[in-house]
Amino acid sequence: MTRKLEGKVALVTGSGRGIGRAIAVKLASEGAQIVVNDLDLEPANETVAAIIAAGGKAVSCPGSVTAPDFAERFVGTAVEAFGGLDIIVNNAGYTWDSVVQKMTDEQWYAIIDVHLTAPFRILRAAQPVIRNLSKTELEAGERRVRKIVNISSVAGLFGNAGQINYAAGKAGITGMTKTLAKEWGRLNTTVNCVAFGLIMTRLTGSTAEGGTASIDGREIKVGVNADLLDAMERTIPLGRGGTPEEAAGAVYLLCIPESDFVSGETLMCTGGITGI
Repeated sequence: MTRKLEGKVALVTGSGRGIGRAIAVKLASEGAQIVVNDLDLEPANETVAAIIAAGGKAVSCPGSVTAPDFAERFVGTAVEAFGGLDIIVNNAGYTWDSVVQKMTDEQWYAIIDVHLTAPFRILRAAQPVIRNLSKTELEAGERRVRKIVNISSVAGLFGNAGQINYAAGKAGITGMTKTLAKEWGRLNTTVNCVAFGLIMTRLTGSTAEGGTASIDGREIKVGVNADLLDAMERTIPLGRGGTPEEAAGAVYLLCIPESDFVSGETLMCTGGITGI
C-alpha cells in the first residue's frame, strides 16, 4: 500500500526533540523526506539517524530559527537536498514566563521572535519556491497540494496567566494562518494550525526535576510546578496530558491528502479541553 506522503518534502522546525521529533518521525514513516532542525547539531543528527535507520530520508539544518539568515538556509536545504518543498511545520518554540509587571523587554521579544517572527520569515522565504513550483505544475497540467501547519497553543486561544508573551505569539500565529490561507489558496497550498494543550515533554515536566534549557545563550528554567501540573491534568477530560506522538498525529492529519480541502482552520489537540 502506498504511503500517504510518499515523495513529499517536509521541513520541521524544532525537530531534534519532543513534539518536533515525533512529527518528523511520523511524517517520515509515511514517506516524506525530512529537513530536520534543532538549535543544536547533536539532537538534529539523532533525529536524522533515527529516520534513516527506519528506512526514510532526512538531512539536518541546525541553528536558531530566529537567526536572520535561517529562513533562506532552511528552505534552500530542502530544495538542494530533495529538489522541492511540500510541507512546512513551524513547531520550534519555548516559554519564558512572568506576570506582565515583571516581564522584561528581552523576555517579550525573545518569545515573539521564536513563535511569530521566525515562522513569518520561513514562510516568506518559501513563497517564491512554492509559487514557481505551482506555476510549473499548472503548466504541465498537474495539481499538487502543499501543506503549511503552524503550531499554536490553547494559551493563544484563551490566554494563560503569566504567559502574556507566549499567548500573544500563539494568538498571532492563528492570524497568520488565516491570512496565508487566503493568500496561498491560488498556489494550491493549505495553511492550517494546531493548538496544543498539555503535551508531556521536557518543557512541561515537573520543576522538581530542576530542568533548564540553553537557548540562544540563555539558561531558561523549564517545567511546571508539580502541584500545578497535577491540577492541570485533572482538568483534561481524558484525564492526562498528551504524548508527543499524539501531538504529531494531529499535525499529520493536516498533511495528508484527506485534508486537501481544509484550510485556514485551527485544530485543537487538548484531550477534550474546549476552553480555559
